Amino acid sequence: MTDTAVDTVLQNIHHRQSVGHLIEPAPDAEQLELAFHAALTAPDHHRLKPTRFVVIAGDQREAFGSLLSEAMADLGETEAAQLERVKQHPFRAPMLVVAMTKFQEHAKVPDFEQTLSTGAAVQNFLLALQSQGFATMWRSGAVVESGLFKKALGLEEKDLVSGIIYVGTAAKAIPLRGEINIQDYVSDWKK
Repeated sequence: MTDTAVDTVLQNIHHRQSVGHLIEPAPDAEQLELAFHAALTAPDHHRLKPTRFVVIAGDQREAFGSLLSEAMADLGETEAAQLERVKQHPFRAPMLVVAMTKFQEHAKVPDFEQTLSTGAAVQNFLLALQSQGFATMWRSGAVVESGLFKKALGLEEKDLVSGIIYVGTAAKAIPLRGEINIQDYVSDWKK
């Protein structure tokens, strides 16, 4: 890889951050496919491919909002204003992508490794979209624990909704994040 290519990759990584206000356009089918290909190259012990994605766009956002509201009610939320607020969440972006971990039984690959694999896949997905000029916000919240929500997504109770990724174009430029002092987080091991 050339120094320029390395700089481009590192710059993409360093500049990635969540953007809360997303507008059209969202990725087209070809751009989305590129991002999913990148996502599915994430580290994956024994190549179990536990990661799944579901795309919600356009008119499907209204039905998805209703599902979110039903899932919150399933979890015991009774406040009408809160249920209506959750119903509007899908309209925060032109596209949503649900990331899920469908656990595979394997003697050498515990569930936590499969969860980490999905996390790496999501990061690859976010970076691939950013490199194409899109912005994202990775969210979760209580709704991801709902059995009703999991069932509607084709998951079993034991599986994991790893988050809902809001996808679109940043409505405005956001300031770059501050420098990170890696010495605060990295040390050499000494016996």
